[in-house]
Formats: sequence, C-alpha cells, structure tokens
Amino acid sequence: MERSAAGSGAGEPEQQALFGWADTEPERPARGSFRDSPAARRMLDVREVYAEPAALDSPRGQQIMARLPGVRVVEVPRHWGIPSLHGNGGNVERWVRVKTETLVLGVKQRLVTRPNGRSADWIAPGPSNGCAMSCAYCYVPRRKGYANPITLFTNIEAIVAHVRRHVRAQGPKPEPNQCDPHAWVYDVGENGDCSVDALVCDNTADLVAAFRGLPTAKASFATKFVNPDLLALDPQGRTRVRFSVMPPDDARLLDIRTSPVPERIAAAADFLDAGYEVHFNLSPVVLRPGWERDWAELLVHLDDVLPARVKEQAAAEVIMLTHNQALHEVNLGWHPRAEEVLWQPDIQETKRSQNGALNVRYALEVKQQALIRLRRLLAEHAPWLRIRYAF
Repeated sequence: MERSAAGSGAGEPEQQALFGWADTEPERPARGSFRDSPAARRMLDVREVYAEPAALDSPRGQQIMARLPGVRVVEVPRHWGIPSLHGNGGNVERWVRVKTETLVLGVKQRLVTRPNGRSADWIAPGPSNGCAMSCAYCYVPRRKGYANPITLFTNIEAIVAHVRRHVRAQGPKPEPNQCDPHAWVYDVGENGDCSVDALVCDNTADLVAAFRGLPTAKASFATKFVNPDLLALDPQGRTRVRFSVMPPDDARLLDIRTSPVPERIAAAADFLDAGYEVHFNLSPVVLRPGWERDWAELLVHLDDVLPARVKEQAAAEVIMLTHNQALHEVNLGWHPRAEEVLWQPDIQETKRSQNGALNVRYALEVKQQALIRLRRLLAEHAPWLRIRYAF
C-alpha cells in the first residue's frame, strides 16, 4: 500500500532534494547544519520509504517524513523481510543505489539489553539497523539478504526508557574492567552507524541526551563517518565515539562511501573538545601483502597529527577481519575486487559466532601471530595507544 508523504499532491510527485537542499553548495555549513549540505546529500538522497503504519504515525516518523516531501511511501506490515528488498537477488546489482535512495521506518518490538564484555559491558537496543555506507565486510547484511539500507526505529522514547531502567537497575559499577574503569558502557550502535542516522532524524541526539543524565553509564558507538552536527550535542563526557581506522589503501577498497581515514583521525580533537570521549577501532585488520608496512604508516600518522590531549585519553580495540560465505557471494556481484583480499581460504577457517552465525575467520595461529606483530607496531609507533581488547 502506498501513501504520499505529507504535503505531496496527487499523481506522481516530483522528486524533492533530501532535507530541502539548495542547488548551490555553501562554502562552509555552520555547526548544526551539516545534514543540509551537499556532502550529506551524496550520502543519502532518499527516493522511497518503506514503513510500518505505526512508524509513520509516530512523532519521530512524522518528523522524518516532514523532511522528505513528495517521497514515495510504501506501507509494509513489518520492517523485516520486505520482499522487494530482503532476499531479492536482483538488488545485488543495485547494492549502493538501494543504500542511497531507500529508507525503512519501523517500530522495534523487542527491547533487550544483553551482556557483551568486549567493546562494551552491554549491547543496548539500537535505534537503527543497516547503513547508508557500503563496507564490503559488514556483518549486518548477512542476516538481511540482498539489500541493507537504513532501517530507523521510530519508537525512540521506548528505547531510551528501556536503557534508563537498565542503567538504574545496575547501580554503580563495582570494579574496573576493560570496557571502562568507572562507568557501565552501553553500545548503542551495534547494527548501524549513529553518525549517519543523525542525517535523517534525532535518534542519536536523544540517546546522547539520555546518557548525559546517567552518571553511572556512558553510551558508545563506532563510526566511519564524520558528521559535524554531533559536535553540538553536548555529551558532557557520557558518550564514547570510536572512530574506526585502517590503512587508507584498505579503506579505499573496502570502506565504500565512508569518510576518508585522515578525516576521521582529524576529527578526533574536535569531538574531544565537544565533550566526547574519543577512542579508536583498529578495524578490521585485513591480512594481505604489505599489511604490516601500511599499518605502521597509519600508526605513525596517528602519532604525528593527534594532539596530546587526545592521546592522553585514547584507547583502542583491535578487531581482525571476520567474513562470511553468503556475504562473499553477494560481494562478487557488486564489488569483486574486495574479495581478492577478504576471501583467503588458505589462511581462514570457519567458526560459529556468539549469535550462532557460521563465519570465516583467520586460522587461530595466523591470527595470533598477526596480533603479536600488530602489538609490536603499536609499541614502536604509538606506545600511548592503550589496547582495551584485541579480537
């Protein structure tokens, strides 16, 4: 069932620019207006919305649709398993286009916070699922089928209320651990990128505001996209941003449609000064000829450009590449060059993950030796970068 977005007339509407962008590019958008910039439009130019009726009728759904006048809306019974998106093999050839032009709105029914113990103490119910970026190794589309656009959950009030109750039930953190010495850490962006979500709605802002009032906890999310609008959210030290970095040559091949790695690194000081805790994800580490040389160059760059105030509070996670047979097959349909480095059966083995998926990871001995070499590189080139965990 189709319904027109608010304000659209009868018949086939003319496609409107997302968020009402002007035809001319401003010289430098003011803080708080990046979502209205041509750079943001290159990331998202929504032309169709699939939505549950309850999501459309919610305050957050209405806020989103008010920014999308004239966009085609298709009502669906649920946000998961949409026939024309999920499981549609023809979408492999439209992999990036679907991410750019399609948005899904849903209501998150199952609000569960589950233990983690690696990157965070807890994985909170996320405000989204899927992403507008197209990293070739992303684990989310393994479960979603042949298309992985952003699905935004519009019942953000329920998500925030659930997290608040969970935090308060924990009480103060009894002892330090690798996640944080004082606060319970909640990953709020496990299946999406909160920086990109903020181009579309205020879910990220609402979560940052919620944790600002939770002195025993902090939010955490990883990102590969520099969104200056987040600088205005005043997190007051209660949100940790983890900028994912890898050698630029790897990123150009694998991190499709993301902010360039030097831009992510350059943003660290601005985010720290805006009140965020800033960590780094060395992720994923892809083993291929020359990987040690290129990681050494990246670590030297981090050491050269980051100011002392960033280094003093920084920590990192090291995450070795995990791949998947089904994703390998999908990638061969839209980005086969990526598979030349991601798919290496000679040094990989299958292993069942915590969520039950059967994935492909580097063989144990290969992985252990690579981590030893990477730790040596860190000790030599960036000894200030404390490793919280390596996986």
